[in-house]
Amino acid sequence: MQQLKVCELFAGVGGFRLGLESTGYYQVVWSNQWEPSTKMQHASLVYEARFGAENHSNANIENVKTEEIPDHDILVGGFPCQDYSVATSLKNSKGLIGKKGVLWWSIHRILSEKKIKPKYLFLENVDRLLKSPSSQRGRDFAVMLRSLSDLGYAIEWRVINAAEYGMPQRRRRIFFLAYSKDTPVYQKLTETLPLDWILKKSTFCNAFPVDESTQNLVEFDLEEDLVKLSKNFNKEQNLSPFLNTGMCIDGKVSTLKTVPAYSGKRTVLSNVLKKGPVPSEYYIDGNDLPKWEYLKGAKKEIRKTSTGFEYNYSEGSMVFPDALNQPSRTIITGEGGKSPSRFKHVVQTSKGLRRLLPVELERLNMFPDNHTQLEGISDAKRAFFMGNALVVGIVEKIGDSLFQKIAELEKQLQS
Repeated sequence: MQQLKVCELFAGVGGFRLGLESTGYYQVVWSNQWEPSTKMQHASLVYEARFGAENHSNANIENVKTEEIPDHDILVGGFPCQDYSVATSLKNSKGLIGKKGVLWWSIHRILSEKKIKPKYLFLENVDRLLKSPSSQRGRDFAVMLRSLSDLGYAIEWRVINAAEYGMPQRRRRIFFLAYSKDTPVYQKLTETLPLDWILKKSTFCNAFPVDESTQNLVEFDLEEDLVKLSKNFNKEQNLSPFLNTGMCIDGKVSTLKTVPAYSGKRTVLSNVLKKGPVPSEYYIDGNDLPKWEYLKGAKKEIRKTSTGFEYNYSEGSMVFPDALNQPSRTIITGEGGKSPSRFKHVVQTSKGLRRLLPVELERLNMFPDNHTQLEGISDAKRAFFMGNALVVGIVEKIGDSLFQKIAELEKQLQS
């Protein structure tokens, strides 16, 4: 098989590209990164510095014409988490209109308008996608599955916590793969019992095995009318019907709660710490220590709103400093900067307590050292990038498994 041509949307600083191209099986032929909330496009600048500006777009994807995007085999991206409801349908139109600025519909538009649709999709989001919004648990994901089914794709998904498979960060994300009807993977899906596919034969299982003894499969059909689905899905239930693993073919959902099966090497926080001198500004000033301890500690107190309303506030304590013999907590976008914070990582060293360096945050996401280091890019911005990024090792393993699955099934067809 030749390399698969990739279109990378919402590229950030290139996590998908790093993971896929490291396998040798993929070539990114077009990418897009645009941050609406900032004038200076820092992430795009890093992306261009690492991969080149050719075939890279730094424009609002909603305004990019489909004909500007070259044909590709696989569309990938970690799209923003938003409200994915369907606002309305248009008579005599090819597609649907969701809320303005909701970037899922940009993916939908590309898939709808491309004369040669990509055969595969590889997408990522936060795991709460399976249970959002709170008023209709699971509606957003249901809208995605139904709309992809309507476009001729079968879908499988898995929520993966990188640390449960030996990687250095506890970062839980949903990944989903979609296969068009003209692919051998789609055909194999339709021929395989859902339980067998989910537990033994899926692309995810090859990369991230699960305990095969789990048997509690849940199945249901999605309403065909997207507008009705958006308005009415799961209005009466408190829990989402979507579990952490599943598949969808022609609107029929099969879903299961799986448990990771991994006994290999594990990387912990101490493994990513930089050897050698660390800039003094990363060490916690003794005068600030009480503030850090307060923010990290348990609280049960009365607080007052700006309008004078009093309420009881409580929260549990956090491990402080962070445990060096465990994978790190999830990196957030506010990781950078000196100010004390409940959520920033702090480690104990021989020279005192300190925050994590940008290169250490990169290592927690399995990026190359100093991937985000660029003139004009602050350390706080570099930390922000990693809070938005994905774990490259997850993408690499899924990408490798996907290519092997395609090659295996295509070989079977030819024999």
